[in-house]
Amino acid sequence: MAAFLAGTVSYAQQPAGSPEGGISAEMLVEISKGYAGDAKDKAIKNALAGTSIATLAINSENAAMIDTHFSDRVKTKGITDQQSSGRCWLFTGLNVLRAKMIDKYDLPGMEFSQNYLFFYDQLEKANLFLQGIIDTKDLPFDDRKVDWLFSNPLSDGGQFTGVSNLIIKYGLVPSDAMPETYQSNNTSNMATLIKLKLREDGLDLRAAAAEGASDKKLQKMKIEQLSEVYRMLALCLGEPVKEFEYEGKTYTPKSFYNEFIGEDLENNYVMIMNDPCREYGKVYEIDYDRHVYDGHNWLYVNLPVERIKEMAVASIKDNTAMYFSCDVAKFLDRKKGVMDLANFDYESLMGVTFGMDKKERVQTHASGSSHAMTLIAVDVCEETGEPVKWMVENSWGPASGYQGCLIMTDEWFDEYMFRLVVEKKYVPADVLEMLNQKPELLPAWDPMFAPEQ
Repeated sequence: MAAFLAGTVSYAQQPAGSPEGGISAEMLVEISKGYAGDAKDKAIKNALAGTSIATLAINSENAAMIDTHFSDRVKTKGITDQQSSGRCWLFTGLNVLRAKMIDKYDLPGMEFSQNYLFFYDQLEKANLFLQGIIDTKDLPFDDRKVDWLFSNPLSDGGQFTGVSNLIIKYGLVPSDAMPETYQSNNTSNMATLIKLKLREDGLDLRAAAAEGASDKKLQKMKIEQLSEVYRMLALCLGEPVKEFEYEGKTYTPKSFYNEFIGEDLENNYVMIMNDPCREYGKVYEIDYDRHVYDGHNWLYVNLPVERIKEMAVASIKDNTAMYFSCDVAKFLDRKKGVMDLANFDYESLMGVTFGMDKKERVQTHASGSSHAMTLIAVDVCEETGEPVKWMVENSWGPASGYQGCLIMTDEWFDEYMFRLVVEKKYVPADVLEMLNQKPELLPAWDPMFAPEQ
């Protein structure tokens, strides 16, 4: 009974609008007037009883397939499939480089090994967590950073900085040199076990530190713990290849990368973001948001969407694909592979309005970047010179969407695009100048910066 009392007055006894804030009987009478129960409401209720909301909200006036012509398109071949994993960031980053290699060497198609880099990604993230526990050993257990570390010991999500740091450190290999396994394509069970072990290891490190263990002792413990993680990864993913044959020549992962790609990934690309909650023209850095402890945090320039489009168009016109991330599920027609604000009419179905703008959706956790894909095409209107629609190469397999791709209207781009990684040669001088600013450091737990899946 205590759970239903506010002081000594039950909720049922409260007058309407009482300061306790509960729903009284009188309030419930007023609230229930929201459902009229007339013929229209009953018809919608009956339909919803056996049909999904998305199906009933399909806008029949927008049912026709969107025009699939694009004025400018990057030359790409083949569609990848991340399957049941959160590795979109890795597939996208490698697909950007894959398009370059296919075009440069006129290949019929090729794919880099996502599994190879994923092994090191998980090992490096395990080290990032354990070293973070050592670095925060003197903070109380309920400190926000300590709590965040134990809440996020490992993830298969990520972003472009992780791609560049991993490649520079470990190189690249073709997919045949280290193929996918069941566990790389289905990461959930493996991740659950490794996270469980890491949390236990983190507690052991904090306990040892509390008992006065030296930094040398803590580092020795960390190495032993990482050795166990390595074993788990090797069992699930296979050991990373050290040498392999490609077109009759022996390569190491680094020599392969240097010969066929050879870019300075850490200095040749700029991450641009459209976050209307923060000041434009400023540089921001996300604390602890990196894949490699000795690598770089996620750093970006915040710009209005119009400036971002200018760079995107320039890159596509020069046959250069880009790393792109967005809130993919919003207004997505999966069958057609089209993201269009007019795809679904939820307001007419439910009889309510949804009026938040992009800034308000981000502020209230209603929207954020959830998925990375490769931006490969734009359709520019000849009369206005403005983009009409865009296309991304996805990593959900060739049967998904429109021939493995997703098409978005320019209006959708405005509302749900968040990040783009662009080569510096397509970035205007004034934007490059912004990179000389001292970045504003944002906390790792900012909800806008969850890893892309």
